[in-house]
Amino acid sequence: MISISVKNGYQLPVEGEPSTEVDRLPPPIRVGVHPDAIPFVKPRLMVKAGEPVSIGSVLFVDKTRPDIPFLSPGGGTVEEIVYGPRRSLHTMVIRLADHETSVHLGSLTPVSLQQMDRQDLIAYLKTGGVWPFIRQLPYYDIADPDITPASIIVSLSDLEPFQPDPRVYLKSRPDMFYLGLDILKKLGPKLVVTLHTRHNDLLPELSRSITHQVSGPYPASHPGVVMVHTRNRSSDNRAWIISGQDVLMLAGLAQAGSYPIERIIALAGAGAAEPKHILTRNGVPIDHLMDQRTKNSHVRCIAGGLFTGARVSPKDFMGVYPTSLTLIPEGDVREFLGFVRPGFKKPSYSRTFLSVFNKSLLPADTNVHGGKRACIACGACTEVCPVTILPQLTYKNILANDVEMALAHGLLDCVECGLCSYVCPSKIELKDALKAAKQAYYRGD
Repeated sequence: MISISVKNGYQLPVEGEPSTEVDRLPPPIRVGVHPDAIPFVKPRLMVKAGEPVSIGSVLFVDKTRPDIPFLSPGGGTVEEIVYGPRRSLHTMVIRLADHETSVHLGSLTPVSLQQMDRQDLIAYLKTGGVWPFIRQLPYYDIADPDITPASIIVSLSDLEPFQPDPRVYLKSRPDMFYLGLDILKKLGPKLVVTLHTRHNDLLPELSRSITHQVSGPYPASHPGVVMVHTRNRSSDNRAWIISGQDVLMLAGLAQAGSYPIERIIALAGAGAAEPKHILTRNGVPIDHLMDQRTKNSHVRCIAGGLFTGARVSPKDFMGVYPTSLTLIPEGDVREFLGFVRPGFKKPSYSRTFLSVFNKSLLPADTNVHGGKRACIACGACTEVCPVTILPQLTYKNILANDVEMALAHGLLDCVECGLCSYVCPSKIELKDALKAAKQAYYRGD
């Protein structure tokens, strides 16, 4: 086992971490998908409103790669198709039938998997709808099945507040996890399975699968950070990545022969009444997850982690990739004499708040505690950047439209962890700027 020590980063001491308790959610009435939330995908509809669908029916394909279908997470009727700005496909809603039907492809046994060649396996994973769970660096787009990656990085644990605990989603499923790893081994020459030292007490039967043990603050165990700290040549930059829970999606298809829909979601944050893990299904409605599980109605819903998640409405649905629903209080309530308070209970990277001496977990809200102003070159973003790309200089190169210098500073190494935005005293959304620049470079804008 190889050890990786990451020095830069920051572990935000906030309350709301989910317990290892798992609740099984009652079945929802509807499920949905958000095509416009999948990076770089241009959807082409394959169904119409009112048409019947089964679990595993094709809902849409990517116009640029029509061989990669996106499947229905439910069986029933396409109830509604919602378009966003410029006719972008925003939401597809499926009303579930009392007795759902599934599209079956046939399961894979260990023997049949061993005998299957790489191209046939790729075709099986694409037809089964699980190929989009495999993504590639540096853009986090869906992996290109026509290339062979230098490595495939599996991340079992994510220190971002608040992600599912691998000890929860892997419990009682080691055989499925190993089946998923066997699938990945046929796709690339090198498999890297990472685990943070925080989760050293992971199930003993899974320990033999770990190739790299990571230590350090968030986002030390991020696959992009692992790639930067282990690469030996430029070709290593095009690694494929997948989360531990998504490995189970690959195994679920192979084991059952149909599109897997089971998902464990971490419901967490200071706005959650009882932060815990919830066993539910893909595409579950946000309000169904939140039902009677919030401290009050004045909370912000974030699909994903505290730093990298996206704001969603209770009327939305959980997307393809997020595995947590973070609830935090809105920070729009005026604090009486807040300008003279020392901030003993306010989480902050800055040492200007007395919370630097408070060792307890603190409640985070959406208040940014200040307004945007020009960069003051304080270097705080560099102190926390896990891949040391000098975010402030990269940002200034982006503003000057100097793409070559931004790339030279390491723009493509950015793992979009969000720490630079969080620690910036000028309240500059550095992550958003760097992410947008990466996407523009990917598209050739």
